[in-house]
Amino acid sequence: MVDLESEVPPLPPRYRFRDLLLGDQGWQNDDRVQVEFYMNENTFKERLKLFFIKNQRSSLRIRLFNFSLKLLSCLLYIIRVLLENPSQGNEWSHIFWVNRSLPLWGLQVLVALISLFETILLGYLSYKGNIWEQILRIPFILEIINAVPFIISIFWPSLRNLFVPVFLNCWLAKHALENMINDLHRAIQRTQSAMFNQVLILISTLLCLIFTCICGIQHLERIGKKLNLFDSLYFCIVTFSTVGFGDVTPETWSSKLFVVAMICVALVVLPIQFEQLAYLWMERQKSGGNYSRHRAQTEKHVVLCVSSLKIDLLMDFLNEFYAHPRLQDYYVVILCPTEMDVQVRRILQIPMWSQRVIYLQGSALKDQDLLRAKMDDAEACFILSSRCEVDRTSSDHQTILRAWAVKDFAPNCPLYVQILKPENKFHIKFADHVVCEEEFKYAMLALNCICPATSTLITLLVHTSRGQEGQQSPEQWQKMYGRCSGNEVYHIVLEESTFFAEYEGKSFTYASFHAHKKFGVCLIGIRREDNKNILLNPGPRYIMNATDTCFYINITKEENSAFKNHDHQKKSNVPRSFYHGPSRLPVHSIIASMGTVAIDLQDTSCRSASGPTLSLPTEGSKEVRRPSIAPVLEVADTSSIQTCDLLSDQSEDETTPDEEMSSNLEYAKGYPPYSPYIGSSPTFCHLLHEKVPFCCLRLDKSCQHNYYEDAKAYGFKNKLIIVAAETAGNGLYNFIVPLRAYYRPKKELNPVILLLDNPLDDLLRCGVTFAANMVVVDKESTMSAEEDYMADAKTIVNVQTLFRLFSSLSIITELTHPANMRFMQFRAKDCYSLALSKLEKKERERGSNLAFIFRLPFAAGRVFSISMLDTLLYQSFVKDYMISITRLLLGLDTTPGSGFLCSMKITEDDLWIRTYARLYQKLCSSTGDVPIGIYRTESQKLTTSEACEILAPGPRIESTSPALEVEISTSGPPRKSQYQLILDADTVIFDLKVCL
Repeated sequence: MVDLESEVPPLPPRYRFRDLLLGDQGWQNDDRVQVEFYMNENTFKERLKLFFIKNQRSSLRIRLFNFSLKLLSCLLYIIRVLLENPSQGNEWSHIFWVNRSLPLWGLQVLVALISLFETILLGYLSYKGNIWEQILRIPFILEIINAVPFIISIFWPSLRNLFVPVFLNCWLAKHALENMINDLHRAIQRTQSAMFNQVLILISTLLCLIFTCICGIQHLERIGKKLNLFDSLYFCIVTFSTVGFGDVTPETWSSKLFVVAMICVALVVLPIQFEQLAYLWMERQKSGGNYSRHRAQTEKHVVLCVSSLKIDLLMDFLNEFYAHPRLQDYYVVILCPTEMDVQVRRILQIPMWSQRVIYLQGSALKDQDLLRAKMDDAEACFILSSRCEVDRTSSDHQTILRAWAVKDFAPNCPLYVQILKPENKFHIKFADHVVCEEEFKYAMLALNCICPATSTLITLLVHTSRGQEGQQSPEQWQKMYGRCSGNEVYHIVLEESTFFAEYEGKSFTYASFHAHKKFGVCLIGIRREDNKNILLNPGPRYIMNATDTCFYINITKEENSAFKNHDHQKKSNVPRSFYHGPSRLPVHSIIASMGTVAIDLQDTSCRSASGPTLSLPTEGSKEVRRPSIAPVLEVADTSSIQTCDLLSDQSEDETTPDEEMSSNLEYAKGYPPYSPYIGSSPTFCHLLHEKVPFCCLRLDKSCQHNYYEDAKAYGFKNKLIIVAAETAGNGLYNFIVPLRAYYRPKKELNPVILLLDNPLDDLLRCGVTFAANMVVVDKESTMSAEEDYMADAKTIVNVQTLFRLFSSLSIITELTHPANMRFMQFRAKDCYSLALSKLEKKERERGSNLAFIFRLPFAAGRVFSISMLDTLLYQSFVKDYMISITRLLLGLDTTPGSGFLCSMKITEDDLWIRTYARLYQKLCSSTGDVPIGIYRTESQKLTTSEACEILAPGPRIESTSPALEVEISTSGPPRKSQYQLILDADTVIFDLKVCL
């Protein structure tokens, strides 16, 4: 036993734990075997094949050398013809024998030797077991014909003047050129070269035919007219062009036979080449080809990725994108997996678009197609979802994959993504700008119930227009409405602005009022330099800084405006009148009448318990003719501003103690405890103290907690809001939250009844007869139809049925196609609606992309199309703040210190205010609110027309030039105009409330 243990070898010195784990490398060296791979490529033949064929760069050099060699042989043939002086006579020996000098013969022999050796070597390297396949190839046969006679003449000197058709080497040069181009494309990694190759083949084939014909006729006419090369060239061009003057003609039968043979060859070869070229051209037209890399690096372009391109979507994008002056030099590359339809092809052939829009058929999921579109050099990429799909979730999934693919291929390219379902937003959080359709749709539907025509207000704000719509109409409201539709949101830094620079160090409310009074612009928001959040109407406690970015509503941006002093204008003898066309509006002189509703931005400061009112002055002030309005202070009086407490009810109207106690027991303010989807913005709103049991949510079924089975039995104090939808999706969260926002008075909270795809018989049980509004959501199952515009058919007919049965019911709906809005509340014999239809046609003929705004249902806020908000995404390319401002206006996002959108109705007691400018001052001085628009109705003979206006300008009471001129009043307020727009009792004014 001891002997056995003594035989165990001792551990090597300095044996470490690492050696125990990794093993002793020294012990394993004796067992190793070196293995060499790819030994088959080390043979002499494989090395030659690697150099001559496989290696792209060396093969390209060989092809180039071979091509040059063939061209040299053709050049030597031409030199031989030019140096030849054939003896007189018509002997047939001139056909077989030529005069060739010794140096020229030596060069031709050298070229022949090199060419033959290279041909044999390449044939050997490409040999695959069939020798006849190599021998019977046409290039090999031509090589034998043109090279072997010269090699034989080395050993047989009497054959040195033997004629050899060396000009046939042009066909070998053509073959070498094709191989060289293929190797070149392989070397530069270019795969999309079929069209280039085919054009090159066609041109080279035509040149070879002409060159062969020239040399052949010249040689065969050596026994006839003895034509030179120029005469042969002239004859060939005239003959192949089918002109045939007849001044130069072949005489010998051999040359005539050769001409016939060449014509036959041309009639066979050229049509085949043209057919292949035409086929490739048609395929290229379908796929769109490539966007040039040189153009992508020298010009600017954006890429539009869509599942299917419809004419409406294309025109909306092009009209909105190219509405901005600085985008006129941009190219638009459309990347779509489907073939271009006839309507889109017709539009893209218009010179205005054909020079700037490029259609590529391909998928965003393929790097090859993204490379064709030069996505890595694009200024932006717009990815739109297909809303005309039954399965909208599947459409979102495709959009998500496209966004991922673009981000992976071009991480520095800004992404503008449209998504349909809110629950899919978190997949594309990396995108620079995202618009969720259902979020905006439900928020606009909800605000339409409490702020009339909010959808119209937002739609007009996000569309680019010069305000020229309706200016040819005889009706004043259409001129005003069309002109005000040109107002948009712009931005400028305070210290760089003429509008706002003088208000540095003053309150926001003071700046907004005086900028409106002096320049006619409406300051609605602000953003600190060190903060990305936008504050809508932060109120009188906000002090303006020089580095703040100001957001304002105006016809055009300040940079495109010219300023003319008011005193200078008074010195001129130009008569001052109020209205000179579409470039000015009498907004300052609008008379506020009974029934007017003001839309304002409410500030976040607390207000008195009586709420926002425009009450009359005290009795002591009634002796004056016009009641005075308090001035807007430069810096707010902090003693009159209470500390804001979101949990208190400052927005409540006057209530009895019993009502206030009961409401406080029922509701509480807070954030919803559960979020329906990832990425939803938390919103402070009214909540119940206790969760309602699920059984109590059914209106038509009783349970153990209550025995009610219809809306009337519940005895709701406020009018109902009925929502008719196909399913209760996550988007409904964005409908309910604005209706339960914390700034809404508790006594004005409307009960919401959800009607899920039920028949009309259930409408009475839902309380449709005493409902405030009924919202009809476009059903997803009907969005796909054989005819695109029929997708809204079911919704339109259902709404028309409700309209006929319940004529007094306020119906609000959303459609897929804007063109179908004309069918809402359709009356076949309504003369006024027919007149508006003619007006819409005229506006469309003038090139307006907002011709639909004069339709009464849209102007009244009764219907809108969510596709109208596509322009919000397009506008964000120039105005990156538009999505944020729109979300704040709709209540989708909340920012501490920011105001909110709401409406205020002007009552009979408020008529003392009289004008819109005085209303602006009253709101700014009393509550800090900033009005941004009005909504009013105007009675007609047979019907009522309703319009929503965005009224940013105030003191523009006269106009002598387009909207690029703004008056500055230095001698007090502008004089009262002789023309005043009188609002009747049906007028409703919209304004933006400020939350102080």
